[in-house]
Amino acid sequence: MTNEHKIEMDFINKLIDLKYSYRSDIRNNHTLEQNFREKFQELNQVNLSDNEFSRLLESIIDSDVYTASKTLREKNSFEREDGTPLFYTLVNTKEWCKNSFEVINQLRMNTDSSHHRYDVILLINGIPMVQIELKTLGVSPRRAMAQIVEYKNDLGNGYTKTLLCFMQLFIVSNQNDTWYFANNNNTHFNFDADERFLPYYRYADQSNKKITNLDKFTKSFLKKCILGDMLSKYMVLVAVEQKLLVMRPYQIYAVEAIVQSIHQNRGNGYIWHTTGSGKTLTSFKASTLLKDNPDIEKCLFVVDRKDLDKQTREEFNKFQEGCVEENTNTGQLVERLLSTNYANKVIVTTIQKLGLALDDTIKEKGKDKKNKKNYKEQLEPLRNKRVVFIFDECHRSQFGKNHEAIKEFFPNSQLFGFTGTPIFEDNATYRQIDGQEATMKTTEDIFQKELYAYTITHAIDDKNVLSFHIDYFKAEEESKTPIGTIKQKAVVEAILDKHNTATSNGKFNAILASASINEAIEYYRLFKQIQKERKEEIPNYYSLNIACVFSPPAEGNKEIKQIQEDLEQEKEDNKENSNEKKKVLKEIIADYNKQYSTNHNINNFDLYYQDIQKRIKDQKYPNKDYAHKNKIDITIVVDMLLTGFDSKFLNTLYVDKNLKYHGLIQAFSRTNRVLNDTKPYGNILDFRGQQDQVDKAITLFSGEQDKEAAKTIWLVDSAPIVIEKYEVAVKAVEKFMHSQGLENTPEDVINLKGDNARGEFINLFKDVQRLKTQLDQYTDISQENEEKIKNIMPIDTLRGFRGVYIETAKKLKAMQDKGDDNIDEIVEQLDFEFVLFASAVIDYDYIMGLIAKYTTQTKTTKYTMTKEQIISLIDADAKFIDEREDIKAYIDTLEMGSGLSEEQIKQGYEEFKVKKSATALDNIASKYSIDSKALNEFMDITISRMILDADMLSELFTPQELGWKERGKKELELMEELIPLLKRKVGDNEISGLSAYE
Repeated sequence: MTNEHKIEMDFINKLIDLKYSYRSDIRNNHTLEQNFREKFQELNQVNLSDNEFSRLLESIIDSDVYTASKTLREKNSFEREDGTPLFYTLVNTKEWCKNSFEVINQLRMNTDSSHHRYDVILLINGIPMVQIELKTLGVSPRRAMAQIVEYKNDLGNGYTKTLLCFMQLFIVSNQNDTWYFANNNNTHFNFDADERFLPYYRYADQSNKKITNLDKFTKSFLKKCILGDMLSKYMVLVAVEQKLLVMRPYQIYAVEAIVQSIHQNRGNGYIWHTTGSGKTLTSFKASTLLKDNPDIEKCLFVVDRKDLDKQTREEFNKFQEGCVEENTNTGQLVERLLSTNYANKVIVTTIQKLGLALDDTIKEKGKDKKNKKNYKEQLEPLRNKRVVFIFDECHRSQFGKNHEAIKEFFPNSQLFGFTGTPIFEDNATYRQIDGQEATMKTTEDIFQKELYAYTITHAIDDKNVLSFHIDYFKAEEESKTPIGTIKQKAVVEAILDKHNTATSNGKFNAILASASINEAIEYYRLFKQIQKERKEEIPNYYSLNIACVFSPPAEGNKEIKQIQEDLEQEKEDNKENSNEKKKVLKEIIADYNKQYSTNHNINNFDLYYQDIQKRIKDQKYPNKDYAHKNKIDITIVVDMLLTGFDSKFLNTLYVDKNLKYHGLIQAFSRTNRVLNDTKPYGNILDFRGQQDQVDKAITLFSGEQDKEAAKTIWLVDSAPIVIEKYEVAVKAVEKFMHSQGLENTPEDVINLKGDNARGEFINLFKDVQRLKTQLDQYTDISQENEEKIKNIMPIDTLRGFRGVYIETAKKLKAMQDKGDDNIDEIVEQLDFEFVLFASAVIDYDYIMGLIAKYTTQTKTTKYTMTKEQIISLIDADAKFIDEREDIKAYIDTLEMGSGLSEEQIKQGYEEFKVKKSATALDNIASKYSIDSKALNEFMDITISRMILDADMLSELFTPQELGWKERGKKELELMEELIPLLKRKVGDNEISGLSAYE
């Protein structure tokens, strides 16, 4: 009995204890379908003929996961042989617990060329809905995830042509570590190096204690009624994106807390869900579950400001098309509140419109003066009804004055608030504007009690957001002002010196938070001036793109007033010298228009602000696809962008502004959205020495009794600690190489004997690179530590090891992809992470620039970089994994001293690739005695249609008059040579039918 088989049978026995029926007789597609037929007929009280059942399968099986998932949850109709309609459901959707729950294992699905075998599958009413892939201890569950993706990408797989199309959830476990994630179409089902990947979660109890042990997970997650709730209540079908979402445990507990509070009429409450935790999905699910509660008259989801109204409405409608309509004015809001239409039961509105609706003095406009009513009077029929209010961010500036009005008018209402940063007594009074203090009510004053908390400590620990690296910048004495902050010029120079390091050589971008509009203006001026000076002094100086945004004086403009409601500092600053500030903002916008070829103006400020947000997010595109000149490196702000704005490619906040408590947490949280291993943490460079305020914020918002323990979660290790870990990882590689009787050099890796040894090298060197990536973005490394890092492993040696890692990993991954049964276990379980080895600065443009410089050198000039050094850079970078041989071959054709420009190099490289590809095709045509023109046409049509035409392939050999067996053999041999060429042309895109020849 194999270890994996024992794990599998133990797991099945646990499910039998939970009253699942074990069906050892269901092992293939035929028995799967027959079982479904029995369950379908029983549920719908019908007997189908063989022909009817065949047509039923044909009508419900769909290769589109989203469509199949909708069919699963809806009432459907089917025409019987006698012409009468049969209205049916696939499962009991009202009471999922009352369906039939069965477990099967080792199901073989032989469809077309695919011969897959699945570990364990859970059937509900005979329909496969949950697949569990099990691994042995010590094997990462990520390998099981990759295996599922490989299965799904295989041609003719069971997920597209059988009842497996209804699969909703996947679970992967190695006994100690267990994860779950939703099924999806390939667009949303990637698991690759760039980590545009599957959102996968660990289950947890209400205190957020992880339940990762397989036995405990089974008892908690796979109980029939709990699993039924997961599939029915806590999965969301996102209409706009045609994808499935499954909720995380803390989202489920928050929804349950609100629903129970309403069901038992237990008053108000608030949910503490930290920034970045998927608050909108939780709110949507809570409101939609309330929609079916007959005791509730209305559910209002209340947001602040018109842009959030639009944004939230779009988010809600993304989850369920048309579920929330727009109310463009207060009159329309009142109409919808009074409407008895079910579609108007859930309403998204702004707190401003709600406030106007409850104002005695505001009347609806109308021709007949007698019929003019104020909104409050119109709403009288709702006064004693049960109305639920869910507030998106419950501490906006408008909230306080509207709270009492809501409670007074709706005495039977219940109010629920979501907040990422609750107001406690400690932060109820805080400095909003220099020289003034403002007091806020605590969250408990307004909402009575905390219903559920998922704090930033939880989110960091779960890796839903990143921890922080904070560099408290130490200034030279002469650069200090009397109040102890660094002069702005020194700050700008420090930022320019540290920006490349902080942002991983420009892979990410940054925000600079300044204390006032005047300081923001001065920063903008200094960046222009100092960068101009550096450009004059330094040849090829790489200028950063600097943007600046602050709100203009309102001057009665309602839109600007609305924007400024939560921009206290900007609103205050604009009271003085407003004309001067307006004039400078116009100049800043004019600079922006010149830089980005836009046409913004101060009268449409909101469009300028939106464009800035878009360009910050455009950092996600590589410079090769979207030129650096179109992006923003640093955005100077006062209050804007410091709350609510999210971008995964923003990783750095420069702080020259006093921050406290929730303001500090919100500002810091702009940097800590998860991307992949190239972004290990959010980077904060504090120029005001605010360590005490950081410690206080951690103490207040950690949600933990042990504040010191929380601190270790929030903040990454200091540089000396990481350097120690780096040294240990490097020594582990050295010890391993010596244990194999080899020198610890990159060139000796090739002499490792056996795939097991190569696999062990992959795992060991991955740790080295992960720690080096972390150190590369530290901005506070001393000169002494810098030298220590270089001594641990010199840069050329590190680069050499990176190159052999990529080369070795590429070969082992090719073996893994082929699925050879004889593959060594360590290779089978390897989890490759090429993303770690993709350096941001060494991109396509950078390499082309280096090659151009190489051609300007002569034997008498000093070399900037030799040909061998350029090649070693390419070898060590995963981004060039598919192009490295082409680039290296191209460099060999160039002569030193030819003096080509970067543009000429790029053009020459593209021509070289075309010529090389044509030559390769000609050689292949000659080798197989087929027409070169016909082969080129076959390649062009395959790439343009992204479909491999088997008939067209066969026609290439028609003139040779081969027998079918010989022709089939030749086709396979030809495709073996064409597949690498095709894949190079289409990149990550999939050519339909290609995998049949791999």
